[in-house]
Order: sequence, then C-alpha cells, then structure tokens
Amino acid sequence: MRQYRYIFEKGSKKHQCPACHKKRFVRYVDVYTQEYLPEIYGKCDREMNCGYHLNPYKNGYAKDNTIKDDFVYQISKPIVKPKPVFIPKDVFYKTRKAYEENTFIQNLLNNIAFPFESEDIEKIIAQYHLGTITKGYRKGATTFPFIDIDNNVRAIQVKQFDKFNHTIGTDFLHSIIEKHYKRNKQQIPIWLKGYNKNETKVSCLFGEHLLSKYPLNPIALVEAPKTAMYGTLYFGFPNNPKNLLWLAVYNLSSLNINKCKALKGRNVYLFPDLSKEGKAFNLWSNKAQKIQQQLENSFFKVSDLLEELAPNQDKEEGKDIADYLIKLDWHKFRKKEIKNILEVVPKKITVKNKIIADKTNNINSKSSANQFKEIQLEETFIHQEKQSINWNEQIEELESFFKNIQLPQKEIKLNQCTTISNVNKFITSHLATVKANNGSLIYLPYLVRLQELKVILKV
Repeated sequence: MRQYRYIFEKGSKKHQCPACHKKRFVRYVDVYTQEYLPEIYGKCDREMNCGYHLNPYKNGYAKDNTIKDDFVYQISKPIVKPKPVFIPKDVFYKTRKAYEENTFIQNLLNNIAFPFESEDIEKIIAQYHLGTITKGYRKGATTFPFIDIDNNVRAIQVKQFDKFNHTIGTDFLHSIIEKHYKRNKQQIPIWLKGYNKNETKVSCLFGEHLLSKYPLNPIALVEAPKTAMYGTLYFGFPNNPKNLLWLAVYNLSSLNINKCKALKGRNVYLFPDLSKEGKAFNLWSNKAQKIQQQLENSFFKVSDLLEELAPNQDKEEGKDIADYLIKLDWHKFRKKEIKNILEVVPKKITVKNKIIADKTNNINSKSSANQFKEIQLEETFIHQEKQSINWNEQIEELESFFKNIQLPQKEIKLNQCTTISNVNKFITSHLATVKANNGSLIYLPYLVRLQELKVILKV
C-alpha cells in the first residue's frame, strides 16, 4: 500500500489563501516532520470563486526536496480502518436550545421581507434538529447536525449569520469544543480524540435521518443546509408525499457515491449553486450520471433552472436557490392556484426590444436584461402549474397485466441503471406511488419503470 508523504493538514483549521486572501486555505504538511510545506502549497476551498491549488507533486517540489523519499511504502498487511467515532448524543442535545438567541432563526421570524409563522419555524427546527451556540466567539450561531440514517451524529456544522442571513462565519462544533479545552488547559475528552481520527467528518447527507421516515418523497439535493431550510419552508414539508424532501451534501465537491448510497431507489433532483461558466452545474451533472449508474432503481436529474434564467452577475456571485426564494412571499407558494402570474410581481413589467421599463423609466438596457431574467426566475419558482396528465388508463392496464401473469422470483435487470431484486414488492410500491401522484410529472419515472417491466415480462 502506498502512502503519500505530503498530505493536506487534517482538521478544520484554515489559513489565508495566497490568491484570494480569504481564510479558506488548507495547507500541505510533511508526514515525516509534521511541519508545513512552504505557504504557497495548499488548496483554497472556495472552489468556484477562487480555485487555487498548488500540489507539491505536480510542480516539482517533491523532487527538489533534500529528502529523497517521496513516498512511504508499506509491505505489511492491509490497514484495517478503525470504526468511525460519532458525536455523543449528550453533546448534541446541549445545542438544542436558546432559539431566542439564534440569529438565523430570529431573522426568519422577524427580519426578512416575509417573516415565517412560528409554527413553521418550530417544525423546521424539530425536523432537522437545528441548535444554537450560546457562548464564545460563535455565540448566536446556528448548528446544523449531519445525522445518518441510523441516527448517528456524524458532524455538527456551525454557521454564523448577519441580519440578512448571509454567512459570516463557518465552523464545526468539535473544533469549537477542542479550542475550549485547549484554551483552558484541560484534557480533551476521549470521544473527541477518537473523533479527530475519523478520516472524514462530514460523511453523510444533511437530513439523511429523514429518509426512512419519508420513504415516498422525491429528493431535492442542494449544497448547503441553509438552502435546504428555505426549500422546505417555501415548497412544503415532507408530511405530504408529493412534496420534495430537502437534503444537503455540505459543499460542492462533497457530492459522491458514498453519501448518495442512502438515496438508493429514490428520485433525486439536484440544485447546485450558480458558478462562473456553469462549472458547478457541469460538475454535478457528470457526478450525478455516474452515481445513478451505481445505484439500482434510482433516478438522478440535475436542474438547469438557475443556469437558464439567472443573470451572469448572479453566476459570478455564486448565488443559490435560497437567494431568490427569500425575496418572495412564501404565502403564494402555499396557494393551489395562481390565476395571473403578474400578481406576484410588485412592479408593472413590459418587455420591448429586451428593455424593461419600471415606474421610474431610468434603468439602462444591461441592468434591465438582468432584471428581466431575475423576474423570469422568480415567476418560474412560484408558477408551478404543471401540465395536467391523467394516467388512469395506463394504471388500469398495468394493474390488469401484472395481476394476470405469474411474476418471476429471480431478479430482473430493468435497464442499465436498475436491477429489481423483488419483482412483486417493486410493482406494489410503484403502483401505490403512481396512484397517489396521478398526473404529477415529477413521479413520471415510476410509471415509466412499470411500463419498462411490462415490456420485459411480455417476452
């Protein structure tokens, strides 16, 4: 087994990036000496807005170094990875309090254009187990726990927000606790010593613990937990199986097959943040295709809504769905019908030669084009009337067909991405889904799978 001599520093410590000068830089360390490499070697985690990465193995540093060995070779037995250590439940429970001091929560209740009802905020807190930091330099920050499908607390991200709910600080609870013990010259708890040895801290999806509770909902997958909060508050809670269940991966680069294994058998719609030249969209599109091929009975689709309608300036700034939703009245998302889309636009809009005139008639053509795109995007979010399709005939035909044939007991390869291990269970669950969501295009893949199975069984 080969191990690299120069590796990224473990832990959550960040340094100033030599390119963008933000404190988001992870440096390389020498595993022999436990010392940093020169400060130019490392990677900025602002992947889309900076992207700086100087690798010591690619620019010649490793060859020029006075110590000749670039790698450590091990011929012994393969290393058995230790079992992951989770954050103790008592540590987690201590965060579940002081919401009156929580900046993010109080902004949602009081400081945004369309404040939410306290009942909805209580639901979102309970659903995702949000918490509060009550002391120290992160006082008032929100805790976002990453809880896996077995209810193990894998990580607790800490986000500090300003009065506009823009992120002004990011941390992790285990890092804050460790600093506290070191500052007070106290012994670090045994669990924390073990936890720091975990190869990966954020090793599950945010909201993953909800998957078993809501087995029928389609999944909306975003980058950050905050975006998942807004998605739920605007598009509805998962107690309705037709609503999206909003989950987050943590950041752009952390979308991978290991995290998505929990999504096996689900319909997943991905909403990456905006980025320059669509880099984030392209990255997730490629990853989603590969993930779907490895997960049976799964459907992954990356939404191009933001890419198509967002103005270039928003792409440069890396905005996400939450940045658009927060400007809109959430009450209108709860209405079943919107008779006139112009009712949701605060100003009267006319379009002529790609120029939008507002009440003051003093907007130049460039800003007008951007404004028009933003309005299109906002209208698209609210105006969700889908084409009405009735599947009654198809459902009756499928039910009749499956009822009158002998179902095979062995597994069936439905297509390149889907293998059915239990045909009877597959048919029962899929028929229940299409009946409950008759005509909803978001559930069309369920109907298509049944039709594909029918064709195979006819042969």
